Amino acid sequence: MSGTRLTMRAWLMMLPLLVVMTAIVGWPLLDTLRLSFTDARLVGTGGDWVGLDNYARMLSSSRFLDTLSTTTIFAVVSVTLEMVLGVLTALLLNQAFYGRTLLRALLILPWALPTVVNATLWRLIYNPQYGALNALVTQLGLTTDYQSWLGQPASALTALIIADAWKNFPLVALIALAALQMVPREITSASLVDGAGPFSRFRHVTLPYLVGPLMVALVLRTIEAFKVFDIIWVMTRGGPANSTRTLSILVYQEAFSFQRAGSGASLALIIALLVTILAGVYTMLIRKAAGSSS
Repeated sequence: MSGTRLTMRAWLMMLPLLVVMTAIVGWPLLDTLRLSFTDARLVGTGGDWVGLDNYARMLSSSRFLDTLSTTTIFAVVSVTLEMVLGVLTALLLNQAFYGRTLLRALLILPWALPTVVNATLWRLIYNPQYGALNALVTQLGLTTDYQSWLGQPASALTALIIADAWKNFPLVALIALAALQMVPREITSASLVDGAGPFSRFRHVTLPYLVGPLMVALVLRTIEAFKVFDIIWVMTRGGPANSTRTLSILVYQEAFSFQRAGSGASLALIIALLVTILAGVYTMLIRKAAGSSS
């Protein structure tokens, strides 16, 4: 069978999937693009062409800039915690000790929990009246008064970051643990014979095998953290005083709370563009890491 016929056959086999993807993704995306150039409202009149007015108003809005700052802080700190905790956990579970198999199985539980369930559990932990965190810090003598961890702008974002990192660091740990299985034991044994310390072995022997997989985990988690919605909506709904409002929360408020479908659509496309740029940068980094390791 010629190459041309093979190519045509491959496209024909993919045609049903392409049709479905076009209907599910392509058409809503085009309709969102159309809405972003109008003053359409969710209910009632509107829909007149306004060009780039929605984009200009959003990009120059202090609400957008403040929300972008909050989203960036949330994504950077949360993903950093997840990467560090994930790698440390993977290194621990890669050692031989009694009960390692059970701990590896339990590791997936936080990540397997639905986000709404995870957020509800952490709301109970942070509860100002009967939360476990308040009971712990008072019994340890760190404070004498119960705190409203989600009710204070100074602590609410930190509390959300901890909850998000706890749920998602197992994904990084599992990816890193799988990568650690690829490290040749001969190289590790040779480094021990040469007298290399733990940090030196990690840097020169283990880390090169982790870079590629960890970059993939970094891409996945950064994109998800940058467009986070569910855990914040369940725990704080963007409060208090908008201190935990992220870009996705702002889109929801624009489109549904304020019923400005046009500006909500423009903001959603701005987020999509930012995420696409991030994914492109990370893809370049992954290719560079793969090229250097080869």
